[in-house]
Amino acid sequence: MTGVHADRKCFGQPFSMLGVIQELCSRKKCQMCVLCPLYCCLLCCCVYWKEIITIVLFQGVILILTKLYDYNLGSITESSLWRSTDYGTTYEKLNDKVGLKTILSYLYVCPTNKRKIMLLTDPEVESSLLISSDEGATYQKYRLNFYIHSLLFHPKQEDWILAYSQDQKLFSSVEFGRRWLLLHEGVTPNRFYWSMMGNGREPDLVHLEARTVDGHAQYITCKMQNCSEATRSKPFPGYIDHNSLIVQGDYVFVQLTSGGRPHYYVSYRRSPFAQMKLPKYSLPKDMHVISTDENQVFAAVQEWNQNDTYNLYISDTRGVYFTLALENVKSSQGLEGNVMIDLYEVAGIKGMFLANKKIDNQVKTFITYNKGRDWSLLQAPHTDLRGNPIHCLLPYCSLHLHLKVSDNPYTSGNIASRDTAPSIIVASGMKPFKIALFDVQTWTNSGVCGGCWIFEEEHSVLYLDQGGVLVAMKHTSLPIRHLWLSFDEGRSWSKYSFTSLPLFVDGVLGEPGEETLIMTVFGHFSHRSEWQLVKVDYKSIFDRRCEEEDYRPWQLHSQGEACIMGAKRIYRKRKSEKKCMQGKYAGAMTSEPCVCTEADFDCDYGYERHSNGQCLPAFWYNPSSLSKDCSLGQSYLNSTGYRKVVSNNCTDGVRERYTAKPQQCPGKPPQGLRILTADGRLTAQQGLNVTFLVQLEEGDLQRSLIQVDFGDGIAVSYANLSSTEDGIKHIYQNVGIFRVTVLVENSLGSDSAVLYLHVTWPLLRSITFTFSVEGMNTITVQVSAGNTILQDTKTIAVYEKFQSLRLSFSPNLDDYNPDIPEWRRDISRVVKRALVEATGISSKHVLVAVLPGLPTSAELFILPYQDATGEKKRTAANLEQVLCQLLGEVYVFHFRLQVALTFSSLAAPLVDLTPSHSGSAMLMLLSVVFVGLAVFVIYKFKRKIPGLNIYAQMQNEKDQEMVSPVSQRESIPNVPQSELMSPEQLVDEKLEVHPIGK
Repeated sequence: MTGVHADRKCFGQPFSMLGVIQELCSRKKCQMCVLCPLYCCLLCCCVYWKEIITIVLFQGVILILTKLYDYNLGSITESSLWRSTDYGTTYEKLNDKVGLKTILSYLYVCPTNKRKIMLLTDPEVESSLLISSDEGATYQKYRLNFYIHSLLFHPKQEDWILAYSQDQKLFSSVEFGRRWLLLHEGVTPNRFYWSMMGNGREPDLVHLEARTVDGHAQYITCKMQNCSEATRSKPFPGYIDHNSLIVQGDYVFVQLTSGGRPHYYVSYRRSPFAQMKLPKYSLPKDMHVISTDENQVFAAVQEWNQNDTYNLYISDTRGVYFTLALENVKSSQGLEGNVMIDLYEVAGIKGMFLANKKIDNQVKTFITYNKGRDWSLLQAPHTDLRGNPIHCLLPYCSLHLHLKVSDNPYTSGNIASRDTAPSIIVASGMKPFKIALFDVQTWTNSGVCGGCWIFEEEHSVLYLDQGGVLVAMKHTSLPIRHLWLSFDEGRSWSKYSFTSLPLFVDGVLGEPGEETLIMTVFGHFSHRSEWQLVKVDYKSIFDRRCEEEDYRPWQLHSQGEACIMGAKRIYRKRKSEKKCMQGKYAGAMTSEPCVCTEADFDCDYGYERHSNGQCLPAFWYNPSSLSKDCSLGQSYLNSTGYRKVVSNNCTDGVRERYTAKPQQCPGKPPQGLRILTADGRLTAQQGLNVTFLVQLEEGDLQRSLIQVDFGDGIAVSYANLSSTEDGIKHIYQNVGIFRVTVLVENSLGSDSAVLYLHVTWPLLRSITFTFSVEGMNTITVQVSAGNTILQDTKTIAVYEKFQSLRLSFSPNLDDYNPDIPEWRRDISRVVKRALVEATGISSKHVLVAVLPGLPTSAELFILPYQDATGEKKRTAANLEQVLCQLLGEVYVFHFRLQVALTFSSLAAPLVDLTPSHSGSAMLMLLSVVFVGLAVFVIYKFKRKIPGLNIYAQMQNEKDQEMVSPVSQRESIPNVPQSELMSPEQLVDEKLEVHPIGK
């Protein structure tokens, strides 16, 4: 346990405030503010503050640090250190052992050796630390030449510590603070980590985010005793976004914003970074890594169309490919401005989570037993506390729980569970049909009552004796002197008095591990009184320790199903009628694997579950696309559309059918080639290195020839793409515009890409160009304004004659339209495929372009074609014939589309689905209305391209990539629900047809 550093202020005066104070203020309990009992502590006048800053309890030893802050002087005027060795029966004041004039600010305990204690002095007076190796009995004082802001202890090495200074310098010590070594300067606050590899490799490796000279952020690793410029490593090429580095277990995460969009990268077990792949149109604007337990990443993502909710995504083992677990989970802002997600992982039961989901402006609690694969509403208790029946039927009525977890170790949150008591969950919830905040009750779910109300008002519940004893104290701003005890997991409660005078309770402390029956209650008798500590010892209630015959087997079920996460787990639970002390917890008695069923498999990346239960490809995903690292002669795992839930222990059954199969990599020509700079910029400084990254979506990487022309007369060739993993570096000696071209070739084909690197370039108001040849033409436009450069590429089809129609969609499609080029291209392909299948017209005759902006609309072009003889048809009559055929077929079939609306950031090839596609699909009606000029098709000789219009079009395309889609939609009125057509209405709706003239 460590001291808590805070930077809050009270009417302009700084003060240190522990989490307990925050909790008290949130409940409007102001007894600790001397002159302001009627207002929250954060708003009070604050003459002085007497505060317990840290309480530590282990093996019967209690250490208490208190301090007095004088707001008139603006400083801490005194501190006291107390120690007890008998669980708080007696205390000894240790001020003479640390120095009578020494003012202490924080207390730390080594997490791997509780005997080692560290105290920090108030930096306003001196910069020193005091070290104890005998559980706080004696101390040695050491002077520091820097001011410590925070400490980070090594998770395994008891003497290794990282110290972060107030001037953003990071220091290391291998002697528990007796000597310090400067590691790095300009380190981002709270963005430094110890290496925590599962196999224990390089335990002295430190990960940190540091600021460069020019103000950028970089991810750096180095040894704790040798962090020179020569020994530092930069695992992620280029810069990262400020305050984005996260190191958690086997995973490292960074963020890089490019083109106005954040992109997230992950490294698993220190492998090269890979971009995290969310469903293509999730388009995240914020992400929080919630958990990396059991070799899997649980992440909360706020998407382009969300404001107060997040979507939960769960990854594969490498943390690269993510699938949707639950949509629209409620979020809120914490006291420190941090984002809090209403998600709770139940301790002691693998794969069990609770989440509050927002549905039609209502919040409902859902539960999963298989780590997000299936979610269900919570059944409310059948009776209230008085035994009266509660008529609450799913799904119309369900139990709503508060899922806020307390950051303060001295108070419980709204929900609590323990590894040592896997059968018990205690939470605060609302009565069915009630939504008022004052109508809160405390609920427990256990093997005894199976989900029942235990108190009408909100209570804090503590677990003692490994959950064998539950202690409940009422949440109230009034003084109390009673608490409640339960020895049968909350089924019955007994009232006990713990103090003779009513006490304002500020916190309760039990020894870590919950193996004892001793707790310490601390608080005040009045607003002006001193701290009061009350030792409560329940050992006398029990006359013996539990024996084997005092336990019974207990098995967790999920809606009657005994197999949870692929195994049947039988725990041992103390019999409710036995009152004996448990002591150490033995855990699960047995674990038996179950036979695999379809329920043990989730949909793989790019697939979604449909109404028939099958996992089918999403509309944007191409199952035949290979891994970009797949080379001829190698093999890859060909997905079946399913992937086993990570940490699921099932065996045999359908496992073989649903498991991905190894398949030989076919040779493929290079496709999807891109070249970009490592920092995402299109500007460079003369004489400095520019790092280019070459990316290829498909092709034989190991057998490709890469040629890069830097545009300044220098070119290089690579025979192996792996040699460019760290980027291709080049220095430009002159200013100007350089056309950087990359060509990738193998025996099956080639692909090329172009990038323009600028120093400066004026913005052109218009560009005029005349095409002289029919066919497909690629145009690249790059615009520079100061240090910002945008580049976009468009393919323009040039024909002398064509026919076109304007297509419109039902308005509910607009809710799923992020208005970005990738989405428009994918929808265009789906519409084209559906038209071709419905009409039988060759795809060579049809071009569909979904237009930018809202409402969603598209342009359908009927293009010149070749007949079986090879003769090219150019006459207007030929095109009108195809147009009439198309319109006739549309009338016959009453054409309709179904499109699966799932979104992600991966630019995967499209698979056009047949009209039988369902699942998360919505019905869209295509109607033909009046058409204007084509946007992608122009006349060959009779028209010129107005440069201003072409530029404006490309600029709009790019702006829509740069600007948040949410802000774009704010100006668009919402379509009332009454105006949205039902699927039945859509099917029966007739198409409006308006043929156009030539």
